[in-house]
Amino acid sequence: MTKLIFMGTPAFSVPILEGLIENGYDIQAVVTQPDRPVGRKKVITPTPVKEAALKHNLLVLQPEKISGSPEMEKIIELAPDLIVTAAFGQFLPEKILNAPEFGAINVHASLLPKYRGGAPVHYSIIEGEKETGATIMEMVKKMDAGDILSQKAIPITKADDVGTMFDRLSVVGKELLLETLPKLLANDITPIPQDESQVTFSPNITREQERIDWNKTAEQIDNQVRGMRPWPTAFTIYNEINWKLWEVTPLEETTEAVPGTIIKRSKKELWIACGEGTVLSINKIQPSGKGKLFIQDFLNGVGKTVAESDKVG
Repeated sequence: MTKLIFMGTPAFSVPILEGLIENGYDIQAVVTQPDRPVGRKKVITPTPVKEAALKHNLLVLQPEKISGSPEMEKIIELAPDLIVTAAFGQFLPEKILNAPEFGAINVHASLLPKYRGGAPVHYSIIEGEKETGATIMEMVKKMDAGDILSQKAIPITKADDVGTMFDRLSVVGKELLLETLPKLLANDITPIPQDESQVTFSPNITREQERIDWNKTAEQIDNQVRGMRPWPTAFTIYNEINWKLWEVTPLEETTEAVPGTIIKRSKKELWIACGEGTVLSINKIQPSGKGKLFIQDFLNGVGKTVAESDKVG
C-alpha cells in the first residue's frame, strides 16, 4: 500500500484528502496550518482539513513554520512514498521535497503556467478568463514552477464566483489526482516542463485590489465582484461609508456621466456609471456594520439618502 503524507488547509483540500482515503492510500499523517481565531469573536478554530483528518483518526501535524520544525523531522521519519499537497499555505523546504521516493506533488487550481501563486481562482475570474482548471504538478523549490503531470480544464460562466469555482475545482482536482497517481507510481508519466514565457502570477489579494475602480468597464467590475465573492469581497466608498458589493449586473445602457456617478436611483434600482460609458446595476449590497441587503431593501431603508448625481469611489 502506498504511504502518503497529505498537506492541505481549506475546504478546497478536504474532498482531495477524502478521495485518497476512499481509494485505499495509506495516509500516514495530515499536515495543516495551526488553529486560528475566526470571526468577530476570534474563536480558535481548526482548519477544515484538520476536522476531516480527525474524523478518520489520522495523525495531524500543525507546524507554525514547517522548515526546521519537529514536524518536518517527523515527516522524514515516517518515510512516505509520496507527499501530496493541496492549498497547504506554506513553502516546503528541499529536505522534505526530496525525502519521498516519488517526491512531492501539488494539486493547483489553475491551468499552469497561468496563475502561479496563492489566489489563482480569484484572478481567473477577475481577469475574465473563459476557463480555468486543475493541474497536478511536481513540486520544486520555486513557487508552482514544477513540471506538469496532468491537467483538466473547466469553463467559467457568468454565474460563477470564487465559491462555486472552488467547489467545482476541488472535485476536478480530486478526480484528476486519482487518475494521475497510479500512472505516477508506475513511472508511466512523462512530466512536461512549464513554458516560462506563458507564466502569470496570482499573489494574495490586497486591500487596495478589493476597492472598485469605477474607471473600469461594467463587465470588468462584475468580474471583480464575482472574483472576490464570497471572500474577500469588493467594496466602494460612499460618503465615507464602505459598501461591499455582493451582486451586480452590467447593463446595455450607456452614459456620458463621469465614472462613479449614480445615474439612476429609484425604489428598486441603483445604476452607476463606469468606464467607457458603460453602466452597472447594483443588485445586492452590504453597508458597513449591516447585513447583506437586496438593493430595493437597501434603498428603502438605510440607503434612503442616496441620490442621483452622488459619487461613489
